Amino acid sequence: MQTLLVTGYKSHELGIFKENHEGVYYIKKALLSKLSAFVEEGLEWVIISGQTGVEMWAAEVVISLKERLPELKLAVITPFLEQEKNWNETKQEQYEEILMQADYVDSVTKRPYENPGQLKVKNAFLVAKTEGMLILFDEEKEGSPKYYLQAARQKQERGETYEIHFITPYDLELIYQDEQESKYEE
Repeated sequence: MQTLLVTGYKSHELGIFKENHEGVYYIKKALLSKLSAFVEEGLEWVIISGQTGVEMWAAEVVISLKERLPELKLAVITPFLEQEKNWNETKQEQYEEILMQADYVDSVTKRPYENPGQLKVKNAFLVAKTEGMLILFDEEKEGSPKYYLQAARQKQERGETYEIHFITPYDLELIYQDEQESKYEE
C-alpha cells in the first residue's frame, strides 16, 4: 500500500478541547506505531482532508516521521477552500503550520463551503485516490468518521481492493496501560 487515507474523530467528538489533553499523546502514539509499520511495508503518501482532531494529529506525526523517513509524503486535500475560516485562532495556526510542511495541498471543489454535498464528494474522492484507510473509530460511537467508512465499504462492495485499518478505543487503552506499567517498572 503506497497511499493511505488517515482519519478519525474531530477533537470535539472526543471531548478534547486543548492540544495538551492527555488523550492527544496516546492517539499520536497509536498513529506513530501504525504509520511506522506501514512505512516499513512501502507506504509513501499519507492523505488527510485537514479536519481538526485525528487528521491534524496524524499530520503532525507524519511531519515528525519525515525527519528520519524523508521518502514519506503528506498531502492535505480539503473538501473546500477556507475550511479553517471559522476555527479558533489556535486551530488555525496549527492548520497553517501543517499546510506549510505538507508536500501537496489542494481542494476538491476549489471554492468555499456551499453545502454538505462537498463533504460527500471529498469522502468519495479521497477513498478513490487511496489504497487504504487508517481510521480512529469505534463502531459503537457515532461520529463523522462513519462517512469515510461508508465510502470505503462501498468501494469494497464494488469488488475493489481497499484496506481498512482501525485504531479502536481498546488499542488506545492498551497503549495507556503499557505506558503506566513501564512507569512503575522504572
